[in-house]
Amino acid sequence: MSDLRRAGHIVCRLVRPTTKVETHTVPEGFDVKWNPATGELGGVAVGADAVVNLAGAPIAEGRWTPERKKLLRTSRVESTAILVKALAKMAARPRVLISASAIGYYGSRGDEILTEESEPGGDFLGGLANEWEAEARKAEVLGIRVVLARFGIVLAREGGALPVMARPFRLGVGGRIGSGEQWMSWITLDDVLGILRFALENGAVRGPVNVVSPSPVRNVEFTYALAKALHRRALFPAPAFALRLLLGEMADALLLSSQRVIPERLQRLDYSFGQSDLAATLASMRA
Repeated sequence: MSDLRRAGHIVCRLVRPTTKVETHTVPEGFDVKWNPATGELGGVAVGADAVVNLAGAPIAEGRWTPERKKLLRTSRVESTAILVKALAKMAARPRVLISASAIGYYGSRGDEILTEESEPGGDFLGGLANEWEAEARKAEVLGIRVVLARFGIVLAREGGALPVMARPFRLGVGGRIGSGEQWMSWITLDDVLGILRFALENGAVRGPVNVVSPSPVRNVEFTYALAKALHRRALFPAPAFALRLLLGEMADALLLSSQRVIPERLQRLDYSFGQSDLAATLASMRA
């Protein structure tokens, strides 16, 4: 948010009834009451130029039981549908809606190069992302430009996927996952923020956008780059059968799946990536 404020934007947070917020006001912005259960959106949201919807329960937090899958769907598909309905009631609507999605949209595709034009996968994540995007697209009939941000693996010094990935290496038990041949499509948090701002300010950005680095790598390459950044050795591979036993369906969808995703749309629009070399990125973050 600070990057947007420095660029002159006023940033307003949508706050759920159960969310605990600081008592002081948001610098150069304010909070807007938002109830995704009822669709109630605070009146001060009227006149907003843009809406960024990144809501969704964590995808890797616990086994995918039927109840967990229901939560994952409700927090994405249904909350987005309710948000679009709330925007439809506005007399003055935002110019753009950026709605989160994920490269899980494509499913596991081996060595196939995947662009924004590629078909969705047939697994749980593919179906979930497809439904999620379909609800966001309904805002287009309201005259709103819709951007579907398909996020890859987000790397950051704190938070995101990197600290979790680094933990086994710090304990001396890190290694490749399964065969290590599966492709990983990654992006730094700095580039995520840059791409979101680029999408907000550039009217040519619309529809699905792969928010990934132009340099996907195989898991074995990622593993050794991470081990080197941590000054550790990658000695202990995680067998696929053990991951499936431990995590069930989630192991295949998140750890063993192969997604060689290219940010074709961003490249055509000449977006300049800040970081596209994995080894240098991990070394700079010091994991």
